[in-house]
Amino acid sequence: MNLKSTVAVLIIAAVPLCAHAQNQKSSPPNQKSSAAKVTKASAQKVIKGISSDKAKTQVFCDLGKLAGQIDEAEQKKDMKKIDELNQKMGELATKLGPEYASLMDGMQDMDPNSKDAQEIGAMLDTLENSCPK
Repeated sequence: MNLKSTVAVLIIAAVPLCAHAQNQKSSPPNQKSSAAKVTKASAQKVIKGISSDKAKTQVFCDLGKLAGQIDEAEQKKDMKKIDELNQKMGELATKLGPEYASLMDGMQDMDPNSKDAQEIGAMLDTLENSCPK
């Protein structure tokens, strides 16, 4: 799976986490909530936290497998399967913690062609490449 589809699927998985985290924050009325700006350093911290923990690394790898299954279901236009897999991804993503959710949420606001986005994508690729095939 290529980087763009991996990141897209992981972002989809993190959306329920972000919504849950935002619901727990108390923000003044009429104030728009925005994701924290993702930096290379913050992404490195999150990715290092995942890669240094075998259980979290396994969860990340499992998310990648589910992403591949979603790609297959999309080709078959099997919306029921896609919904089921997205739910599983959301459940798994919670195991990676709120920092992961913030990273994925922040990446939605990044220009995918920016230097930082490319470097963060490369870090995620390295983590994905550590997964058994």
